[in-house]
Amino acid sequence: MVTVEDVRRLTSTFPRSSEHLIRDRIKFRVGSIVYVAFSRDESVMGFAFPKEERDALVAAEPDTFMLPSESDLRYNWLLVRLSAIDEQEMRELVLEAWRMVVPKKVYAAYAG
Repeated sequence: MVTVEDVRRLTSTFPRSSEHLIRDRIKFRVGSIVYVAFSRDESVMGFAFPKEERDALVAAEPDTFMLPSESDLRYNWLLVRLSAIDEQEMRELVLEAWRMVVPKKVYAAYAG
């Protein structure tokens, strides 16, 4: 199962990324934009994800992915059960979430 520590190790390699504890929840941000956040019990990870693609992903894998709360549907955001993904899937989701919030030149320099 993927843990917060697994995500922390990955995000520590991202330029401009920082970790914050906000209302007892671990969040990773670039500037003021949150791109990954965990539930208080650290069993669910929210992450930046294109709105137009999330319904299809949830429909295809409903045991893995969930829509955010109704108040968060306006954001580019999706939820995943950490017990349902492996480390490779987490890496892909978190990298793409970070890519959505950093300037293109920062991502290009990171990607090489």
